[in-house]
Amino acid sequence: MFRLQRLSLLLLLLLCSAYLMAQEAKRDTIVQRHKTMFSALTDGVTTLTDGIATGVLYTGKKIKKIGKEFNAIDTTFISPNRYNLAFMLEHSIWYEHYRLGSRGSNQTQQLGFSPNLGTKLGIYFGWRWIFLGYTFDIEDLFGDNKNKPKKKEMSLNIYSSKFGVDLYYRKTGSDFKLRSHEGFQLNEPLRNFHFDGLESSIRGLNAYWIFNHKKFSYPAAYSQSTNQRKSAGSFMAGFSYSQHKISFNHEKLPEAMQEQLSPNLQFHRIKYSDYSLGFGYGYNWVFAKNWVSNLSLLPGIGYKKSKIDDNDFKGEHWIKDINFDLITRAAIVYNNSKYFAGISLVMHTYDYRKPYLSVTNSFGTLRIYAGFNFWKRKSKTP
Repeated sequence: MFRLQRLSLLLLLLLCSAYLMAQEAKRDTIVQRHKTMFSALTDGVTTLTDGIATGVLYTGKKIKKIGKEFNAIDTTFISPNRYNLAFMLEHSIWYEHYRLGSRGSNQTQQLGFSPNLGTKLGIYFGWRWIFLGYTFDIEDLFGDNKNKPKKKEMSLNIYSSKFGVDLYYRKTGSDFKLRSHEGFQLNEPLRNFHFDGLESSIRGLNAYWIFNHKKFSYPAAYSQSTNQRKSAGSFMAGFSYSQHKISFNHEKLPEAMQEQLSPNLQFHRIKYSDYSLGFGYGYNWVFAKNWVSNLSLLPGIGYKKSKIDDNDFKGEHWIKDINFDLITRAAIVYNNSKYFAGISLVMHTYDYRKPYLSVTNSFGTLRIYAGFNFWKRKSKTP
């Protein structure tokens, strides 16, 4: 009996030991499995982060390579800018003119409107290709402009050696004056008659390609991001898109004109979109050290889709909606790489013509500016 008890106790101890060993082995297996899973997870995260870092680095190198390709130049004709940033102060003068015309079987009438020249101050910051700025009326600083209709202008310009893009928005006030007229029988001519019945806005973009970009630099004349060292020219191709809104209240014309005004000019609103393809030429003339002057013309053929008084106008044929547009640029710049100053003129002319109605919209900005570049880039071989 005593031996049987001892044998039972021994078997119980063996069973407990076996159970404990089995539990320990199970725990070891679970721990090892967790370690394996954690290791796989950390390896996966490491691989993912390494992949993201590699992708970002690869993308950055590609962008940098593309940037170099778009800014490839012949350093005999053009010297690159050695700075990253630029600051500029600007004084700008606005010009705009609207000519409304009517053609009938018996007579032709024309009305010309423009406001007084507007002056603005502007502050601009540039980063390589891009210039961003804000302009405001000088009279606003002294509080003398409270009752004057507000004008707005915003622009974004991107320049590289091969191409350029202009984004712009412009809204007029209503302080126009009647500058000229034809086809009216009046006792005496009217000049500078105050007319607050005309308002307009325009928004759009211009994109253009420079063919001889290695020798001819548009940025040297209009963004001061390079220096033209030898005279050169280039053909250019461009595309532009713009939206125009013109409101006209003919009842605010002089009574003698209202009585004779053609029904074709008694509209209230014109809205049209302009799609234009252009081809032109620009030339940079280096007439002295650190000096360059530019003149470029980019005429275009534009297709216009329009509404008059919120009604779609359908001509006899789509060819009736083809008109001509023109972008003119001129500039004189001094730039010694660190400091720059200059004057530039950009004019846009949009011609809208129907068999019975025509609208010619011209607007431009004359800019006088001075500034400096800073934050020099690391020196390297161009």
